Amino acid sequence: MSSRVLTVWTPEDAHFWEEQGKAVAYRNLWISIPALFLSFAVWMVWSVVVVNLQSIGFSFDADKLFWLAALPGLSGATLRIFYSFMVPIFGGRTWTTISTASLLIPAVGIGFAVRDPGTSYSTMLLLAFLCGLGGGNFASSMSNISFFFPKALKGTALGLNAGLGNLGVSAMQFLVPLVITGGMFGALCGAPQVCVVKGVSTSVWMQNAGFVWVPFIVLSTLAAWFGMNDIADAKASFKEQSVIFKRKHNWIMCWLYLGTFGSFIGYSAGLPLLIKSQFPAINPMQYAFLGPLVGALCRPLGGWIADKVGGARVTFWNFIAMTAAAFGVLHYLPTQGNSGSFWGFLAMFIVMFVTTGIGNGSTFRMIPVIFLTERQRAAGDVRREAQARAAAEAGKEAAAVLGFCSAFAAYGAFFIPKAFGTSIAHTGGPQAALYGFLAFYLSCIALTWYWYSRRNAEMPC
Repeated sequence: MSSRVLTVWTPEDAHFWEEQGKAVAYRNLWISIPALFLSFAVWMVWSVVVVNLQSIGFSFDADKLFWLAALPGLSGATLRIFYSFMVPIFGGRTWTTISTASLLIPAVGIGFAVRDPGTSYSTMLLLAFLCGLGGGNFASSMSNISFFFPKALKGTALGLNAGLGNLGVSAMQFLVPLVITGGMFGALCGAPQVCVVKGVSTSVWMQNAGFVWVPFIVLSTLAAWFGMNDIADAKASFKEQSVIFKRKHNWIMCWLYLGTFGSFIGYSAGLPLLIKSQFPAINPMQYAFLGPLVGALCRPLGGWIADKVGGARVTFWNFIAMTAAAFGVLHYLPTQGNSGSFWGFLAMFIVMFVTTGIGNGSTFRMIPVIFLTERQRAAGDVRREAQARAAAEAGKEAAAVLGFCSAFAAYGAFFIPKAFGTSIAHTGGPQAALYGFLAFYLSCIALTWYWYSRRNAEMPC
């Protein structure tokens, strides 16, 4: 059997972990993180590209632009449903290599499409849809990393993988406005476009928004193939994994993770256009990257705190803070007769992103603990062999749930930008959408308290 396939993997065994497991687990984590970073960058690149399309000659109206910003979220979330089950079927190393290489398709496609203002809207929609390949990767990446670490370190490890991976959104929103200002690839990537903003013409290389990621994707693909491992015991068919659809806590955690990650990725996708529509005098790309940046950095913190004091407690109070931040955003928005406050609006959104990051880390720490506890209770037998079987079953179920929850939550990347667009189109402002989000956060507070954080809860975690 290939040396890249680990035939013995027992991370809960302290001796094995210190002698062999730790080094292997962290090597796989450090290769996984940049691959996930690039996935998020490609997935969310339309949030920046759409802001610039009209100024370089594309005649798409506001509704069409919101569709281009939202569609990667819809396709990415749908692909995550399938990607959730791929690691136990194909192996983590193999699937990470394939899924990372697939990012070349939308990256190269965008590079060629944006060079010509005559490119059809249907072509742009197709490329936006293909950016969902980057969104799908999160489900398989988190599933894979969950197998490598012991229970005591899962929150921190998953938080690092997701949090540093999530940085791809803010890095992209910061980097793309810079790289499009120069012909970094020379004649290789074509001539610049003329960008007209408030009557001032400048040259931009919008194709760099796609092409800039290509060399990094190639390097990351090679690193995954030559540096990562498959775990033999982690193999499972779709039928074996599909048991999670009968697990009540799978669906509850899907709902809670929609509240945290769905908000993070949805606001990341929709914030640049929201700023542009509500505060026209502000350049959204100067500030939009700040929210995803703090959200991504706070995710490992959320996982670490949850490892120390319990995921449910952190998640419960985090949703309360998220609700307060949403009220703050509403307060600072422009209304009839009131120009609003951009700085107050931005501050409240940054608080919102902080809470999404902490909540992302704490909810993903809850999932492995919930399913390990549930399987151990179901086993009943305290003998070592029975508990080992229960732990193995729990590991496979938790990995599938981590992936499936991430798929469910990723629909936030579609619904939040579309909700903002629909609310603005029908009411003149985004307030109606935000009130809907507030109601959702209140339901998350109630679910977390009842099932996980109150005294005598069914599944304290």
